[in-house]
Amino acid sequence: MLEITPIPAFSDNYIWLITQPGSRQAAVVDPGDAAPVQAVLEDRGLELAAILVTHHHPDHVGGVGILAADDVPVYGPAGETIPALTHALRVGDQVKLSNPAIRLEVIEVPGHTLGHIAFAGDGLLFAGDALFSGGCGRLFEGTAAQMLASLTRLRELPGDTLLYCGHEYTLANLAFARAVEPDNPDLAKRLQQAREQRDNQQPTLPSSLDEERRINPFLRWDQPAVKAAVTEHAGRTLANDTEIFAELRAWKDNFKPPQ
Repeated sequence: MLEITPIPAFSDNYIWLITQPGSRQAAVVDPGDAAPVQAVLEDRGLELAAILVTHHHPDHVGGVGILAADDVPVYGPAGETIPALTHALRVGDQVKLSNPAIRLEVIEVPGHTLGHIAFAGDGLLFAGDALFSGGCGRLFEGTAAQMLASLTRLRELPGDTLLYCGHEYTLANLAFARAVEPDNPDLAKRLQQAREQRDNQQPTLPSSLDEERRINPFLRWDQPAVKAAVTEHAGRTLANDTEIFAELRAWKDNFKPPQ
């Protein structure tokens, strides 16, 4: 059994710590800041065995150089510049660690950045900033068509896959999702749960792919209610899924939640 622990960083980042009971070895995903990782490792008597990186943004790689200084292997996207990278990964590659024991498939998910990857396996998905609970990443480098294809790949993963993403954005994402689908009962339930979790200073993650398929408009672009809402918001006919998705993302970019 693996244990996945969030290490909060900056204002809303999560660095994911992967450990195994009885072992002193650990891996981390997207360490944007070295200090909180070092503090947790020291507090728990752990040694860092591997660093996994999904994309090049500073809040995901800022601590890599420091943490990798003792010859810790760094796994990251081949298509991006990652500090101290030792294993350049492309679609179809695997990350196999013996301690903690984990095997993760590499999925290329361009959109947020052009070389963005996700790690999936053992019922886990480390999605970086490609997919959030209730949302998806902004299109800083890629296109709507690329992000749509990326999320289509992630949507096809088993429903019990647990989603570990890079930020605590759930409440803001669900506020937008409610604007898109105000009559979605699963969404209303999830929003209430997320509010209670944040009120108790708990993370809203992980989520599951099954739940995300019920509540996340960016995995529901082809559902009639979502298509109708996006078309009404656009005020024009949208020709295909790519246009619907692009309009949905643009709507979210400019969305102001009700006070």
